[in-house]
Amino acid sequence: MSRLTRALRHRNYRLFFSGQSVSLVGTWITRVATSWLVYRLTGSELLLGVVGFCGQIPTMLLAPFAGVLVDRWDRHRLLVLTQAASMLQSFVLAVLTLRHEITVPWLLGLQIVQGVINAFDTPARQAFVVEMVEDRADLANAIALNSSMVNGSRIIGPSIGGLLIAAVGEGWCFLADAVSYLFVIASLLMMRLPSARSARVEARVLEELRVGYRYVRESAPIRTALVVLAIVSTMAMPYTVLMPAYAAEVLHGGPNTLGLLMTASGVGALGGGLYLASRQSVVGLGRVAAYSTLIFGAGLVAFAFTTSLWVALAVLPFVGAGFMVEMAATNTVLQTLVTDDLRGRVMAFYTMAFFGTAPLGSLLAGLAADRIGARWTIAAGGVISVAAGFWLVSRLPALRAIVRPIYIERGILPVPAVDSGTKTL
Repeated sequence: MSRLTRALRHRNYRLFFSGQSVSLVGTWITRVATSWLVYRLTGSELLLGVVGFCGQIPTMLLAPFAGVLVDRWDRHRLLVLTQAASMLQSFVLAVLTLRHEITVPWLLGLQIVQGVINAFDTPARQAFVVEMVEDRADLANAIALNSSMVNGSRIIGPSIGGLLIAAVGEGWCFLADAVSYLFVIASLLMMRLPSARSARVEARVLEELRVGYRYVRESAPIRTALVVLAIVSTMAMPYTVLMPAYAAEVLHGGPNTLGLLMTASGVGALGGGLYLASRQSVVGLGRVAAYSTLIFGAGLVAFAFTTSLWVALAVLPFVGAGFMVEMAATNTVLQTLVTDDLRGRVMAFYTMAFFGTAPLGSLLAGLAADRIGARWTIAAGGVISVAAGFWLVSRLPALRAIVRPIYIERGILPVPAVDSGTKTL
């Protein structure tokens, strides 16, 4: 068990892990409640996609600039500010809903606000992991535990959300989320950190942005990993946006059914996170990412064509595990390859690939589902993911030749292991 949780021996990371675990339960409660509120108010699959688009488009537009600022500013202080802003956003959403004044325009506006906050919060949080874990050997475990934490909350949150929606309505879900942010803010304030870094202003923002883009473009392993993640996030991940329509129209269920579906996917994702946490080395993660992409896509196709709740609940764990492992493995590979001075910018591009492309996918999914139905839209995303997985498999031999010397230089892979033909990705 100690191998699974070795990153928790670092006090700052342990504090962050505990506070974020509570906060993320609230986040997942709000995600389920928001989707159900939109569908209850409008009955429109298209608007489900539009709301998802509004919540994520700021990340695509702002994340590259946010990455430059994350490399300049104190990440700890920035995270305290973004978490406080997220708490305020959830509180406003709760008040409007409880007063029965919530409308679709209000929802869209508040989703945009949260998207702006996330554009800064996500790359800062990803880059801050390195500062919380003093021993770089524990970095991969910390990233895997982060993913397990997200998906453990994904199991608990939707279930609680479904029960709360059915019992007292969506407004109390949003209020519970607002309160949950207090825990992560408290954990951040309790950390013991070195003196804050002074802001860097060596170059203009646009120039530093160009440097980060050039670095990503010229690094084949980083570029390939981000392209695959972007394809999957754009074309396949919007299946979560269509879950309310699928639960209501295909499975003829309500909020409890939606909560069960989200929980089943979360169970698989948690299992995938624990698998990654149990790994002792980053060596071979490229191959793991490729195969998990294939599993994710195949699982989506199977899920799309089932009409049984029990079959859907059996398939969704493979879907959740496949995407989570692909996403977390990509994160780990990037964090081990990137240099410290570019970490914020590269993680901003990761944020764009993961979250930033999702608004386009949400909008496309909403439009497609409105024309051909949720099932065929989900199936198409699965097929595209399978194609992306096979493309990554075909690229692995060339990428290994590039990664080997980097891993040798950083002590991740010893020279004899390379000479014997050990696969790095």
